[in-house]
Amino acid sequence: MKTRSLLLAAATAATLCRAQLPDGTAVHLASGSLANSSLVSIADPGDHVWTLQSSPNLTSWSDVQTFKVHNGRLSQLVTHAPSSAMLFYRMAYSNALQTSLSSTTADALLLPATPDNYANPVLPASFAVNPILAQDNMPANNATSDLGAKLGRVLFYDKRLSLNQTVSCSSCHQQEHGFSDPRQFSVGFEGGLTGRNSMGLSNARWYQRRAFFWDERAATLEDQVLQPIQNAVEMGMTLTALEARLGAEPFYTDLFSEVFGTPEVTSARISQALAQFVRSIISTHSKYDAGVTATPPFSNLTTEENQGRQVFFGPQGGCAACHGTDNFVPGGGPANNNGLENPYIDKGIGEISGRTQDEGLFKVPSLRNIELTAPYMHDGRFETLEQVVEHYNSGVVAHPNLSPPLRNPPGSPNAGQPRRLNLTTAQKAALVAFMKTLTDPSLAADAKYSDPFNYGDE
Repeated sequence: MKTRSLLLAAATAATLCRAQLPDGTAVHLASGSLANSSLVSIADPGDHVWTLQSSPNLTSWSDVQTFKVHNGRLSQLVTHAPSSAMLFYRMAYSNALQTSLSSTTADALLLPATPDNYANPVLPASFAVNPILAQDNMPANNATSDLGAKLGRVLFYDKRLSLNQTVSCSSCHQQEHGFSDPRQFSVGFEGGLTGRNSMGLSNARWYQRRAFFWDERAATLEDQVLQPIQNAVEMGMTLTALEARLGAEPFYTDLFSEVFGTPEVTSARISQALAQFVRSIISTHSKYDAGVTATPPFSNLTTEENQGRQVFFGPQGGCAACHGTDNFVPGGGPANNNGLENPYIDKGIGEISGRTQDEGLFKVPSLRNIELTAPYMHDGRFETLEQVVEHYNSGVVAHPNLSPPLRNPPGSPNAGQPRRLNLTTAQKAALVAFMKTLTDPSLAADAKYSDPFNYGDE
């Protein structure tokens, strides 16, 4: 079949109407990878209905296939009946078409017939007892369920949560990067930058202080998940507008009914589902985890990795004082100041509380999957783990609120001043090697945490 593609972006059958479509809309037609086929590519934040049309003469047009964009983009291979005629193709848009197709669960989402297991993960024995048991921040009134986390997964990847439908939670918390952002600062729905680096979400369920954000301004995860949606830089929505938008989508009313028994979309339900999904992001299959149960313990680690483990947990490194247990998070004590600067440009918790004694205090995240979550610190100032290690080795700055583990102990020379670890080059390399054993490659590729939307034949 001889074909020729004609691209008329945002065109109706009669007139061009690009101005009626959201910014960022583009369509593209190309020859397909198969005989008698075309590849239709649509970028459309408005999630519109489009029609592929053909014509032998650029005057009379016939509909070939209609498409519905479900989450901002679609790439679809279309096969054609063989023809000896020279045909032209275009993508047509019409307001009248917009109710011809809807986003049903079956069409919009690629979900397994049997829900994935989110509610009952297989956890190491140490997670069932203190101190890790005390770190669990899952509330009794919002325990993770398979259906609730499934809904949360859809919400997490849905760009409808931002005002112009261009940004989702996953835009700043990317699975392949340990659910963090490889950029120093994340890009919001209108191109503005966030004030802090996006923290990785691995094992967010275990944090004994229970508060969220770098400055701990959200008392619970349920509070936290709604704040970026309403933030003027990040997503720019109101909860009222979000409820109305999601409530108009057939697949959401189905999913909400499945989880809550009725189709009503409310911000409280959105909060519950998102929190359930985030708490389900659990990392327990790293090389370190295998070492815990190895015989003898950690015999699977290299000599260098075991040397780094000894530095990490030993008195010279003392890293476990703030990154303790197999979750590598602090206990229930006060938040920490890690001596990045004095005075602090970003006051952290002190900005929220207004108290001088809180200036420069920040949440301490888990080190699980730390290899994947660069750049590091609340402001993303360090690009590599080597730079992080060197900071603690020689760069901690004196500050009135500097955490005790980073100070010389009472009775020692220069008591109260920042500690200098005096690690050798080999010890620093070993410490980095050990932290890389906390990487869980299965988490970055696990389908149950991935984008569930149907984008066509990608």
